[in-house]
Amino acid sequence: ASGQHPRLHPIRAPTFAMKLVSQIRCFGGWLHKFVHQSAAVSCEMTFTVFIPSKAQDQKVPSLYYLSGLTCSPDNFIQKAGAFAAAEREGIMLIAPDTSPRGVPIEGDNDSYDFGVAAGFYVDATEPKWSTNYRMYSYVTEELPELVSGHLPATDKKSITGHSMGGHGALTIYLKNPGSYQSVSAFAPICNPTNCPWGVKAFTGYFGEENKEKWMAHDATVLMRSYEGPKTPILIDQGAADNFLEKELHPEAFAEACEAVGNPLELRMQEGYDHSYFFISTFIDDHIKFHSEHLA
Repeated sequence: ASGQHPRLHPIRAPTFAMKLVSQIRCFGGWLHKFVHQSAAVSCEMTFTVFIPSKAQDQKVPSLYYLSGLTCSPDNFIQKAGAFAAAEREGIMLIAPDTSPRGVPIEGDNDSYDFGVAAGFYVDATEPKWSTNYRMYSYVTEELPELVSGHLPATDKKSITGHSMGGHGALTIYLKNPGSYQSVSAFAPICNPTNCPWGVKAFTGYFGEENKEKWMAHDATVLMRSYEGPKTPILIDQGAADNFLEKELHPEAFAEACEAVGNPLELRMQEGYDHSYFFISTFIDDHIKFHSEHLA
C-alpha cells in the first residue's frame, strides 16, 4: 500500500509490528488505521493516524488525542473535524483506543464506565485486570515507540483528550514532565478520586484500599506537587455539560494550578454540552495552541 503514493504518505513498508488496514485521503493528507499485537495490553489493538502532506518532505510533530468513555479510535476521527487544522499546522494526529478489547475477562463489558472502552489510561494492579488493562503503559511507551519507528514523526509530541481522555491527557502530562510539549483537554475528569466515575474505576483497577495509586492518577492531586515546566494548559468546558457538577470538577484543578503557579486557561463555554458538537467547535483552537508549543 505504501508504494502507491510514496510522497503523500511516507510510511515504511509493512512490518510484523503493525499492519495498515485502511487509508483515506483527506484535506491533502492521509488518514490511516493500523492494527498491531500489543505487548502492553496483551491483545490486538487498533489506532488511527492522520498524516499531513507536510510529512512527504520532512518529519512532523505529533498530537495524541485520548477519547472518553464508550469511544473507539473512530469517534474522534469521524466527529471532531480536526483534519483541516492539522493539515494547516503540519501536525500528525494519533488516536488510540480507550481499552483492550476481546480479552477473556468476565464482566469487562457489563457497564459503560468500567472495563471495555473505559480503561481510564491507568495500569491496573488488581490481578483480574492487571494483565490487559495497562493503557497507561500503552499510551506512554508502546504507542510512541511504534509511531517513532514506523511513521514520519519527530520526537516532539503533545497530548489532548476528552472527558476520561482529558483525565488521561492531564495525568500523563503531569506524570511525565518534559515528555510532552503541551497539554489541553475538553471537559476532563479533573478530580477522579472525588467523583463517581473515578471512584468506580480506581476501586476496580487498583482496589479500594490502594489510595496511593488513586492519587497518582488524579490530575488535581498531581498538580498540587507538580515541579515540571510551567507550560500553559488549555481546558474547554461546556457550561451546559450534564456531567459538569457531578463528575468533572474543573474548579478543583484550577485551584491546584493557581496554588503552584501553573498557567491555566479554563474557558467555560456557555450553552455547550459534553458531545462532539462541543469538541468540533473548539478543536481548531486546541490544534493551534499545540502547534505553538510544537514549533
